[in-house]
Amino acid sequence: MTEPREHRSREDYERGLPDHHDPTAGLGGAAPAQSALTLRAVLAGFGLVACLVLGGLVLATELPDWGAVALFLLAAVAAVDLAVVLRRKARGEPG
Repeated sequence: MTEPREHRSREDYERGLPDHHDPTAGLGGAAPAQSALTLRAVLAGFGLVACLVLGGLVLATELPDWGAVALFLLAAVAAVDLAVVLRRKARGEPG
């Protein structure tokens, strides 16, 4: 059984998480990769707005309603993803 997770602060993420091993550490080349939370938030926000607008346009035309339903379902997925990302950023995870 796993141990319960402890609350991690921003300093914990900046120091690095335990059991993390970077085989390229100390070698020349690119800097260590950073989390892409901000990019993920921007893309989720764009997907949310685009799906809502396109779903509304589908409802306004004579196209089948199942297309609008599919777009609204994708908008719901984007909204949940955006909420998760913003929660992680508010918690202090970098990116």
